[in-house]
Amino acid sequence: MPKSLKTNTDVSQGVRDFLKHLLESGKVKGVLALKKMDGSGAASYAFMTSAKELAEAEPLAPLMPANAGKILSELTLKEAFGEPVAAFLRPCELRAFTELLKRLQGSRENVLLISPTCGGVFPLKFLADGSAKEKVPAYQQAARKGKNAEGLRAACRACTDFIPCQADITVAFAGGADSDSSCRLFLETPRGEEFARGAPGTFGEEKLETRELAGLREERAAQKAALFQDIGKAIQGPSALARTFSACLGCHGCSHVCPICHCLLCVFDSKMHDSQPEGFDSELERKGGTRIPAGTLFFHIGRMTHMAVSCVQCGMCSDVCPVDIPVTEVFSLVGDSLQKVLEYVPGRDVEEPVPSGTYKEDEFAQVGEQ
Repeated sequence: MPKSLKTNTDVSQGVRDFLKHLLESGKVKGVLALKKMDGSGAASYAFMTSAKELAEAEPLAPLMPANAGKILSELTLKEAFGEPVAAFLRPCELRAFTELLKRLQGSRENVLLISPTCGGVFPLKFLADGSAKEKVPAYQQAARKGKNAEGLRAACRACTDFIPCQADITVAFAGGADSDSSCRLFLETPRGEEFARGAPGTFGEEKLETRELAGLREERAAQKAALFQDIGKAIQGPSALARTFSACLGCHGCSHVCPICHCLLCVFDSKMHDSQPEGFDSELERKGGTRIPAGTLFFHIGRMTHMAVSCVQCGMCSDVCPVDIPVTEVFSLVGDSLQKVLEYVPGRDVEEPVPSGTYKEDEFAQVGEQ
């Protein structure tokens, strides 16, 4: 069983106290986590270096204004942190960071990775309308019971990978039946044990898995199956797929927030992809009409072929879509199918190579035989 650190305070305060200990003891020089922006319940990712700033931290707020894996990648892309820092990421954000590390898009050096058993997050619209704050108590209660809270992102309701991979310290949040009165930190690595040494609380050994976590996994597996069945019908065949993406405005917001899309210049954002007059002429001659903006379906299919194998199903793409295209749902279905074929779980292991960068002579031999 993994070693654990328990304090007799609610999990949110317990996490804040632990991060404060790390900062004030000099074990870390900064903390990356969600921070309250005002009294409305809004939160944003912030890099905090003082206890005063940390007092406003809300690491477990049910919001994802950006994928923190992408943020941590950007912070460490030019060079690694010179001194230790702590980063609080949700499991999908942590898996995204791991995938980016495989692509040399950041560094794990001097980073203490902390992640919770995840209860999911609300759509960004709850930030915009100010209703996020009033939903938190019901959200916390549902998480303790191992249930999906009402109003979660579709991706979160169907996420079965809510236990962190590659974390140094796991916070027992979702499925923690007594998380309103105690905080349990599971020290998963020697690094986690080292940083926790001397922290207030009681050390021991416990199991992370609970009856509540098992129930949450079962509920989400059922939600995932239903979601995939529905979206599978919606995109069955080229015409159906074209209809699903027909409202696309060509804003490319989905790719800009995606943690896996990391190219400095995407071909779809370049002039090369812009429709040219000769293209309009040929389309008009061939079809009698042309769509403007053109190439929207090609954009989504092209992006899918590039990153579906590493899609961590964080839900950011659907959340920012201005016309409510179920981008996450489609990419999750395609990604899940591809990942199963390749026996690859994105973010599971930083040492596991990305399938698109490897070649096996006998891979898909059965396809060539047909």
